[in-house]
Amino acid sequence: MAGLLGWLDPNVGQYVLGKAGEEKRLEVRKHWIVRVFPVIRLILAVVIFTIGIGLGEIGVYFFSLIALAIAAQASWRLIDEYRDRFVITTQRVFRVHGILNTQRASVPLSRILDITVKKPLTGHWFGYGHFVFESAAQVQGLNEIRFVGDIDHVEDVLRITMAGDVQQVLVVDEDDGT
Repeated sequence: MAGLLGWLDPNVGQYVLGKAGEEKRLEVRKHWIVRVFPVIRLILAVVIFTIGIGLGEIGVYFFSLIALAIAAQASWRLIDEYRDRFVITTQRVFRVHGILNTQRASVPLSRILDITVKKPLTGHWFGYGHFVFESAAQVQGLNEIRFVGDIDHVEDVLRITMAGDVQQVLVVDEDDGT
C-alpha cells in the first residue's frame, strides 16, 4: 500500500515470527460500525462550516474553529480504529493498535484457557461481537477485543488453530524418543 494509507497501515506482518515457524492465519480489523459516529461527526463539521460561511467574517472564523476541532477529533478516531488490528497466528494471538505510539499485546495459544464471545443485540443485527480471553495469568494487555466483525467465523478460525496447536504439542509429547 502506498501513500497515506501505507503509512497508516500497522503492517502486522512484521510482528509474525516467521523464523520460529509462525504463520498468520487471520488478520481482523474492527467492524464498520465503529466508524459510524466519527463519520457523522465529520458530516456535522462540514455542516457547521457551511453555516459559518453564511454568517459573515466573524461567523466564518468562529464556526471554522468549531468545525475544525470536531473534524480533527473524528479523523483521529477513524485513524485509531483503522490501525487497531487483531491477529491470529499458528502460535499466538496478538493485537496491534495506536497512532503515534504503537502498542502490542500477545498471548500464546497454549495459555488461553477460555474464550467468551459477547454479542449485544446490535451485534446480532450488524454482525459483530466482542472476545474476552481468560488465561492462567492475571488480566493482561490482551484481555478483551471489541467490535470483531463476523465474530462467529473468527472464533471458528481461532478454535481450529488452537486445536491444531494442541495436536502439534501432543504429537511432540508422544514422540519424545524414549
